[in-house]
Amino acid sequence: MRAKLPVETGFVTRDGVKIHYEVYGSGPETLLFIPPWSIVHSRIYKPQLPYFSERYRCITWDGRGNGKSDRPADVAAYSLDHYVDDALAVMDATGTASAGLVGLSFGGMIALCLAAHWPERVKAAVLAGTAASIGPGQPGISHEQFLGPQNTVEGWHKYNRDYWMKSYADFAEFFVSNIFPEKHSTKQIEDGVSYAADTDAATLARTVEARAIPPRFDVGKKMYERIKCPLLVLHGTGDRIQLYGRGKAVADLTGAELVTFENGGHNPLGRLPARSNILMSEFFERHLPNAVKRPDPAKRKAAGPKKALYLSSPIGLGHGRRDIAIARELRKLHPGLQIDWLAQDPVTRLLATNDERIHPLSARLASESKHIEEESGEHDLNAFQAIRRMDEVLVANFMTFQDAVDAERYDLVIADEAWEVDHYWHEHPDLKRAKLAWLSDFVGFVPMPAGGAREEFLSADYNAEMIEHIESHPGVRDRSIFVGGLQDIVQRSFGRDLPEMRDWIPRHFDFSGYVMGEHPQSWGSREALRERLGYRRDEQVCIVTVGGSSVGLPLIRRILQSYPMVRRRLPALRMIVVAGPRIDPLSLVVPAGVEVRAFVPDLDRHLAACDLALVQGGLTTCMELTAAGTPFLYFPLRNHFEQNVHVAHRLEQYGAGRRMDYEAATPDAIAEAMVAELARPAAFKPVEADGAIRAARMLAELI
Repeated sequence: MRAKLPVETGFVTRDGVKIHYEVYGSGPETLLFIPPWSIVHSRIYKPQLPYFSERYRCITWDGRGNGKSDRPADVAAYSLDHYVDDALAVMDATGTASAGLVGLSFGGMIALCLAAHWPERVKAAVLAGTAASIGPGQPGISHEQFLGPQNTVEGWHKYNRDYWMKSYADFAEFFVSNIFPEKHSTKQIEDGVSYAADTDAATLARTVEARAIPPRFDVGKKMYERIKCPLLVLHGTGDRIQLYGRGKAVADLTGAELVTFENGGHNPLGRLPARSNILMSEFFERHLPNAVKRPDPAKRKAAGPKKALYLSSPIGLGHGRRDIAIARELRKLHPGLQIDWLAQDPVTRLLATNDERIHPLSARLASESKHIEEESGEHDLNAFQAIRRMDEVLVANFMTFQDAVDAERYDLVIADEAWEVDHYWHEHPDLKRAKLAWLSDFVGFVPMPAGGAREEFLSADYNAEMIEHIESHPGVRDRSIFVGGLQDIVQRSFGRDLPEMRDWIPRHFDFSGYVMGEHPQSWGSREALRERLGYRRDEQVCIVTVGGSSVGLPLIRRILQSYPMVRRRLPALRMIVVAGPRIDPLSLVVPAGVEVRAFVPDLDRHLAACDLALVQGGLTTCMELTAAGTPFLYFPLRNHFEQNVHVAHRLEQYGAGRRMDYEAATPDAIAEAMVAELARPAAFKPVEADGAIRAARMLAELI
């Protein structure tokens, strides 16, 4: 899912070639994001556009030869002249007299040409991993090697026209892997390879052949010397595409600011987006007169009453309920504590009903729940891959979070599975502005069998990065809280050559025990609770609930098909379906006798009072049922590692719930299981009631 959509799209046509452009956001200054070589397209700037378009009008386009732009058949159509003229044409089409420029790789070369020969159009420019006509080049990327015969196809010998025509996909994999030589760059490489697949070998070959066509303007040493606008050069010492010496030569000749990424690869904007975005922001604020400035952490308000910023995962409502419970206990220990919540729908609805203070920047957050819904199939969600593919959303939301902590002084940040905060503060510990407490009810991604060897490798790589982060920067997290106990940790390793989870987690986490909004024991007897909720003694009540997203819609529909079969055997059965905030009750075909409610604010009480529940397999709901001693059937989503491994293991420890396989769960099978569970007494192990208190005490020590 895109973190932000363009406000305008269009085409500009030059010499019969259509160039597709997009405009994001608005602001008194405009930034022009110039596409690199046509092996990729404008989506390469996805870590930048959502953030910068909050303060600037941002324009980008697909370079000719890729994306939604045309792929002319004439080699001459790919000359440097045409790429520069495309940039000018897009500026004209969007009414942009002048702008700040951002150029990655070949886009940097285009920016240099514009700054030198059309200085009135360029106010300032950022060049990342820039191409140039000066400085040392990559020996493997030469015109002679590209056109000449090759005796081998190993290494840079793949940079060859004939090889591309035979094995373009292999070349693309090789080239993009060299763009990102840094460890743990699997997602960036996957993205780059997918962008490369949006063009073809013949088109890309024309772009290389056209480099022999001399431009109509000078690109020698004098071009660099005539550039007068401010420049910022971002370059990695490990760049294998445009060697570091080339970026340094550009900086030396133009007087540019040079920021060096030690051991960094070719694309710092994609591999180190948080650091790059802040460097670029600070640069443009210095040199664009009307730039809307981001918060300056040095100018944060002086210390006053104690304040905490709470981030609660929006994937379902369970995190929100437990976090509100922890916040209540924390205020008892620190009565004057102000808690601001940086949260998104549906958590913000829950917070509003509990009179919690929602940070105004919450409105800027990209929707993680919507992304998860778009990733899901029929009762199927590969949660690990969905989180990987949420990278654009997470970068955008981290930048919003960083703006919040740079603008206001907080004593504590409480991050309940706020992956982006934990990741980027570990990548850049100097961005940390407050003590950090991390909460999670699972640790470690687990590959699903359907993902095969590839997913096994990827999940281990992500786990290895997390382990390296924590062990290399132990001071980033001031406290790590595992929401559960040692017995709730699955007995398996983090991956090949990685430690066992039960060995590693206790060394780096404290255990709070399970945390829920309210423990059922505080509501009195089940009989009294049923009476308060309006349930009759002579009826059996079954509640169906699938959480706060629309992923559970297929499950609800199948359960509804089973109801008439159960009703024939249990005439006193009353079924209540809680559709949740993101499923339209009118979209359901409801049998006679079934009640459908869009939202039940005290759902946990109803789950404690009912005779049977049918749920999806999320941890919070299953543990609420376990604590209440309510029999339940749970249907883990296919390929959802947390529900199928971590949650299932935890429920086994409590002897709770009957696990159902959605594939085999026909309406008949569901009906049989419902009847069986209603006839079987529940004998679950008790769930601790003081988890919120214990977690709050751990947090209170940090304030």
